[in-house]
Amino acid sequence: MSTARPAIAEVQVRKVNVSGATHEVADVTATEEPLEIRVEGRSVAVVMRTPGHDEELAAGFLVSEGVVQRPRDILEVSQCPSTGNKHGNIVDVLLGGAVVNWDSLTRHVFSASSCGLCGKTSIESVFQQFPAVKGGWQVTPALIASLPDKLRAAQETFSKTGGLHASGLFDLDGNLVVLREDVGRHNALDKILGHALMNGMLPLDRHILLVSGRVSFEIIQKALAGGIGLVAAISAPSSLAVDFAQEAGQTLIGFLRGETMNVYTHPERINLQP
Repeated sequence: MSTARPAIAEVQVRKVNVSGATHEVADVTATEEPLEIRVEGRSVAVVMRTPGHDEELAAGFLVSEGVVQRPRDILEVSQCPSTGNKHGNIVDVLLGGAVVNWDSLTRHVFSASSCGLCGKTSIESVFQQFPAVKGGWQVTPALIASLPDKLRAAQETFSKTGGLHASGLFDLDGNLVVLREDVGRHNALDKILGHALMNGMLPLDRHILLVSGRVSFEIIQKALAGGIGLVAAISAPSSLAVDFAQEAGQTLIGFLRGETMNVYTHPERINLQP
């Protein structure tokens, strides 16, 4: 089990108004700490994340890197002892026979909010690992429009700190299946992928992903690794995210606010009135 620190840290802040009056109050912030991910004792990545669901984060990272696909591909995910490591922020993954391309995997010496890839070459390289998604199902615009309120209502840590991204996985009836929060939007999604792997849910080909912020290339790439066919976001997608979703067969929705939304790719999954 994880021994990570709480997701919320207490701080003292000085409140200042326009007249110059000040007073000190207690407040809370979202915790941000490094997590080192090891595979069979070998360090492959360091991610800045909000503590919590660290085992899912490590497993989801390996899903999005194409290393694992099934629950049996991982024998154990363990939190390493804190000796020589102040907070015990090391997770080690023991594989169950999965073959690792170490040169490719260890390119993520430090993972940030962008993947460091760009252009058509990047899209083609990803498709060598993950096939384009398929699926003839449809959902209504009303169902999609109902998702942001459900996501926000379930964001317990965000409601206290205002400082976290969220990814929510919904079924085709609009029910929230799992939600994860993190200071990194890509970490929140990796935690969902790890949860899905550990619970035998992959591929997520009959699910909808909603993210609280913008959609980058990396978010669409990770969604494809999980087999997700519809990705929606409160904010805008990047140009490369749109290009990637088009090539991958994914429906991409942005600016999902109130009763309106922008559908950038593959509108056939949206049940529109004639």
